Amino acid sequence: MIRYSNTGEPAHSESPAAMGRPTSRDKLGTIFKISVRQLVEFVFKSGDIDNRHGAKREQAMMEGTKIHKKLQKMMGSSYESEVTLKCSVPVYAEDDEERLTPRYVINIEGRADGIYEIEGEEAVGIDEIKGMYADVMKFTEPAYVHKAQAMCYGYIKSYESECDVYIQVRYANFDTEQVNIFTEKFTHQELTDWFNDLILEYRKWCDFYLAHRNAFIETALKCEFPYPYREGQRKLVVTAYRTLRQEKRLFIQASTGIGKTIATIFPAVRAMGEEKAERIFYLTAKTITRDVAKSAVEILQEHGLKASFLIITAKEKICILDEMDCNPDACPYAKGHMDRVNDAVYELITTKMSICRDDILEMAKKHQVCPFELSLDVAYYVDVIICDYNYVFDPNVRLQRFFAADEKSKSFFLIDEAHNLIDRAREMYSVTLIKEDFIKARKAVREISRTTARRINDCNKALLALKRECDGFYAYKSSSEFDELITRMEYLGTELSRFSERYPGFYDKDFSELFFEVRDFNNCLATMQFGGYVVYSRIDEEGRFLFKLYCTDPSSRIRGCLNMGVGSILFSATMLPISYYKKLLGGDEEDYAIYAKSPFDVNKRLLLIGKDVTTKYTRRTDDEYRKIGDYIRKVTSVHSGNYMVFFPSYVFLNRVAEELEDIDDCLAFQTSHMNEQEREEFLKGFSENASSGKTRIGMCVMGGVFSEGIDLKGDCLIGVIVVGTGLPQINDEMNLLRRYFDESGSDGFSYAYMYPGMNKVLQSAGRLIRTDEDEGVIILLDDRFLRRDYQALFPREWEGFKVVDVESVETEVEEFWKTQEEL
Repeated sequence: MIRYSNTGEPAHSESPAAMGRPTSRDKLGTIFKISVRQLVEFVFKSGDIDNRHGAKREQAMMEGTKIHKKLQKMMGSSYESEVTLKCSVPVYAEDDEERLTPRYVINIEGRADGIYEIEGEEAVGIDEIKGMYADVMKFTEPAYVHKAQAMCYGYIKSYESECDVYIQVRYANFDTEQVNIFTEKFTHQELTDWFNDLILEYRKWCDFYLAHRNAFIETALKCEFPYPYREGQRKLVVTAYRTLRQEKRLFIQASTGIGKTIATIFPAVRAMGEEKAERIFYLTAKTITRDVAKSAVEILQEHGLKASFLIITAKEKICILDEMDCNPDACPYAKGHMDRVNDAVYELITTKMSICRDDILEMAKKHQVCPFELSLDVAYYVDVIICDYNYVFDPNVRLQRFFAADEKSKSFFLIDEAHNLIDRAREMYSVTLIKEDFIKARKAVREISRTTARRINDCNKALLALKRECDGFYAYKSSSEFDELITRMEYLGTELSRFSERYPGFYDKDFSELFFEVRDFNNCLATMQFGGYVVYSRIDEEGRFLFKLYCTDPSSRIRGCLNMGVGSILFSATMLPISYYKKLLGGDEEDYAIYAKSPFDVNKRLLLIGKDVTTKYTRRTDDEYRKIGDYIRKVTSVHSGNYMVFFPSYVFLNRVAEELEDIDDCLAFQTSHMNEQEREEFLKGFSENASSGKTRIGMCVMGGVFSEGIDLKGDCLIGVIVVGTGLPQINDEMNLLRRYFDESGSDGFSYAYMYPGMNKVLQSAGRLIRTDEDEGVIILLDDRFLRRDYQALFPREWEGFKVVDVESVETEVEEFWKTQEEL
């Protein structure tokens, strides 16, 4: 059985889903290269998906190396260990009877654990060694995939001499060193027939890939931009194209509505047609922007591009169970998934060019396979993968089949709304330990393994000692202050791996969660040496003790991920100042940056700043709330239609709402924890109200789901009021962030508070003008917007704003709408 980690990727480094990829094109045709292990695991994979097994760790790999060497030494002088074997299989077109030129060649290479002579026979032996913590003496036969690996080596070795081959599979236990041996004899002809069947099954995947790839290249080179270029859009397309061809990075600040999505996907497609990459990852933070990318690819398909795309849906959103539990006892699709998934993948990629959530679910139900795992396997065969940031940047969710190898993946990364990646990366690369989790996990295993329970308790004691030194919140000055915890966590990581191997049927939610917390903590410690971290502990509102490795500067980690591809475009409507985003998103001096001017008529938009109001915490009085309410009432009463008001918090929103009781029937409220259906209903109200002649005011929160990514065009939105500068709430963690950047020579307040805050303001205001036909008003309510440091962060299109107070705002808005009516 192939064990899976919590990410869905196989525990070992080579994915069984990974077929060989073309490594070159020359006069001999296309060459596919694949390892023996990849080949047999791809064709013969079988078994269940089971989350009750932990991923193999470095310790298990080290143990495997030791047991291999020991068993190899026992085989005598005629035994040759770690033997590299390779063969080439030419594949010809059916009408090429003379076999002059192959359509393509499959190069197969691997390293046999051992080859030995068979005394008294013209035969050789192939030794395949598998080390593990499991009780190997319970095995009654070898796993077929292990036997097939040895048979593949046997065929290659016997090809020239046509000798018989003994296949030997040895299973060894790491702890007891007990060995269970299975041996079987094959003639050369038997191995040849078996190998030919193996290649025949594999060929259909190569045939599909080659036909699809050739069709893509032919149409990509002919593909033209599907629209007349807007102002500044052609420059954006050309710059993106040149950047990707040169395998560089480009940072784009481009106003909403310029067409960033199609202007980045199109040049990436053209560069792919020139074989500069094999696939495009279009990475987003929100579902709605994935839909925009989908539409862009579909437009190019309508214009003749033979490109396939896949939208990867998060596991929890596509799971067939009410609560995810990925094991054969809980999920019928997990049981035998590996036996059936290849058929599901092949049918899907050969019948669909556009693969979305419903397509995955339909095929998963037909073949009784896990829909999420199916989507990951399908990803290997499409041209454009539209997915969340996690699948490239998160070390625990990253698609290992593309990024596990040392060499670069031939992928382009198009990163939409890239400003979101900074906070998302901080979350991905930070790790929090909760002391109480260790107590729960210890209880779960103490009746099964005293050793494991003791190791868990050792960590609990180390955390308890740190808790006694913590007076609510404490930032550590050096790792020497928590050395004991580091040591205990390293021991525990090794023990948890051994436990999961020894007790493969054991599953407990608390234990499983701790397993991954420990893994993440130990992995994070290894990366902290490169800087960008602070460490602190605190006691939360529930009295729990939290110990956190906090990633303050994720730039080096992001850069490392970007380096896995061959070119990247990072773009957003709000990446000001560009130097800040370029630095924290892993850019360097060699990377390019471009500011794409808005193509829209500024005369269709009125920008006002209220000079007599503030949202500073120290000045939040009843008078201020009342004045903000007056602004909202006056602006929205001039011209009926749809408006959105963005507040710094729900508390602030609700307090201002009290001042608007007289127009309560016009208000629609964003609430915390809205589900997807509730969000859709909220936005639907704006579309339905667009031509009603009535006023609808959406009361929303900056930085929330409605402040970016939504697309309310034309009369669906005619005004946006932004209340406050969007500064993050002051707390201990934000102050640590500020101090970190101050000590690093940057402006800590700007990095921690002002730049992220202004990004929320710009995103909120950007909901208004989406097309050439849009018109409306933007009101910024806070006197801090009149300061030079804030205005330095305004986009160029905001030049010519007007300053108002609560008495004059109504007049300015009236004059604007009167002018629009006259045009």
